[in-house]
Amino acid sequence: MEQHFARIIEAVGEDLNREGLIDTPKRAAKAFKFLNNGYEKTLEEVLNGAIFNADTEDMVIVKDIELYSLCEHHLLPFIGKCHVGYLPQGKVMGLSKVARVIDMYARRLQIQEKLTKQIADAIELATGARGVAVVIEAKHLCMMMRGVEKQNSVMTTSVMTGIFRKEISTRSEFLTLISR
Repeated sequence: MEQHFARIIEAVGEDLNREGLIDTPKRAAKAFKFLNNGYEKTLEEVLNGAIFNADTEDMVIVKDIELYSLCEHHLLPFIGKCHVGYLPQGKVMGLSKVARVIDMYARRLQIQEKLTKQIADAIELATGARGVAVVIEAKHLCMMMRGVEKQNSVMTTSVMTGIFRKEISTRSEFLTLISR
């Protein structure tokens, strides 16, 4: 990967021997591997057994979880926040695991629409919840730095499963609680 970054830097007309660029291919390769480390993880590893029996059926919400991902079309970042809600059915997920699931999928080349669904599906699979709701709000640098150059645009995606999809009152409760 380091050699590829060296060729890219040269292709834009830079001198790899310039002081500030001498180790850039190595640093860029290391950064790119880190930004895409979600490919190295599985849901089972991320959860690490942190699914617990719980005598609750009330809504669990974790909101404003920051996320960083790379657009698969331009390899530029999109940055935002994710809100997750689920209705347990005898099992709950460790709190930090919600954020770790988000990171696992965000740290892959992505589109926001697919990322939102992957998070919802993983939480539903892991907990057996009666329903899962995921909303992501993100700014896409591929739209801000190039192309139409719209600085204040925010993309919002949502996935609702189970009761969140079927029951408008449940969906409304979730959306009201994350907007506070």
